[in-house]
This record gives sequence, C-alpha cells and structure tokens, in this order.
Amino acid sequence: MGFHKPMATSRSATGIPTGRLAVWWVLASEIFIFGGLIAGYLLHRLGTPEWADEASHTNTIAGAVNTFVLLTSSLFIVLAHHAAEHKKTDVAFKYIWYTIGCGLIFLLVKSYEYTSEIGLGYTLLTNVFWSFYYTSTGLHACHVIGGMVIMAIISLDVKKGQNLQRVELIGIYWHFVDVVWIFLFPLLYIAK
Repeated sequence: MGFHKPMATSRSATGIPTGRLAVWWVLASEIFIFGGLIAGYLLHRLGTPEWADEASHTNTIAGAVNTFVLLTSSLFIVLAHHAAEHKKTDVAFKYIWYTIGCGLIFLLVKSYEYTSEIGLGYTLLTNVFWSFYYTSTGLHACHVIGGMVIMAIISLDVKKGQNLQRVELIGIYWHFVDVVWIFLFPLLYIAK
C-alpha cells in the first residue's frame, strides 16, 4: 500500500487549489481580528489626544529594526517559493530557515522591548494605550511564532522534495503577518 497525496493539494472546484483557498479563508478571518483591533485603536486614538504622549515611550528604533527584519524575511520566503517552484529543494530549505531566523530575531527584539517597557512601568494595565500596544503586538508575535512553527514543519517535506506547494501557502500567510506589522509600526511607534 503506497502513500497517497492528500486530495486537498490538487483538488479544485473553483479553479483555485483548495490549499490556497483555505489559506485565503484563514487570512480573511485574521483581517477581521486585526482590522477590528486597529479600528478600535484608531477610534480611541483620535478621541484621546494624550495618547501621543504615551506613544512617545515606545522604542521607535526597535520597531524600525523589526520592520526591516520582517521585510527581509518576506524576501527570503519569496526566494524559498521561487526555489521550490524550480525544484531546488536545498535552496528552498535554506531560505525557509533564513525566514525562521528572521522571525526569531523579531521575537528577540520584541522581548527586549517588552522587558524595557515593563521595567519602566508600562504594562498591559497602565492605561488603554498600553493595553492596545501589548494586545496588538502580542497577538502579532503569536502569529509570527505560528508561522515559524509551520515553516519548520514544512521544511522537513521540502528537504525530501515533497509537498512543495506548501511553501507558497506559508508564504501567503507570512506576507499577511508582515502587512499587519506595516500597519502596527506607524500606528504604535511613529504617530506620536
């Protein structure tokens, strides 16, 4: 009895492979989560001028470094996808792990930020601004961790030359995570 490829990788009732369609459905739900959080933040921000003072305590340099790291990680996952499309599995594997490495750097910088801010007395309970800050960046960090775990799992198949279409799927998800950060960075770090 041989191994059979799961139907979800090749089946398509809509003209879109079901795996890709599933990722887009997941991202649609994530848009509602982050969109609601960002909309709530903007409504509170516009009605609360003192938030500008609170935002001045975020570490803009750390946020900028993390923006650069995530944009670089997006390049790496694109290169991994390109390599996978051309059946260059060793190259795809390498770029997936470069992406994971960037995710780890992002989390280390975020940990440094959290430690510094909490050390200065800015916690989740300090006020509404810091509640939004920790909730949105923490939720984003959870998505980074999830993406890293999925990439690590996918990389094992990529190394064997199997299920290479999954590189594209995790790439779509990873780009979404980066786009969310592109919204969070100016709102939480620059708009002071």
